[in-house]
Amino acid sequence: MATLVTDSRHYLAGDWTLTGVTKQLGGLSSSLQKLKSANLKSVHIDCSKIEAIDLSGLDLLRVWVELLKIHGVEPNIVNPTDYVQNNIHRLGVNQCFADRT
Repeated sequence: MATLVTDSRHYLAGDWTLTGVTKQLGGLSSSLQKLKSANLKSVHIDCSKIEAIDLSGLDLLRVWVELLKIHGVEPNIVNPTDYVQNNIHRLGVNQCFADRT
């Protein structure tokens, strides 16, 4: 499972590395449509099931978060594992997620 949307919570899972991000695109696209049509003002993005992430995955996540904001949905990243948190800081993209994690 790559993504799952339930009410105001969006669960991310799986491989978010260079080799895995293409598998995430379809799920993120359909999730964006579902979230827009539900007229939600905010969504919790649960990162607890992400197995691997690198700069490619973090960049995709950043772009998706920005698209949510453009469509009026305020994203809140929740439950990032230590692995996800460490990669955010190690790869120097913490400024992109500073107010989200």
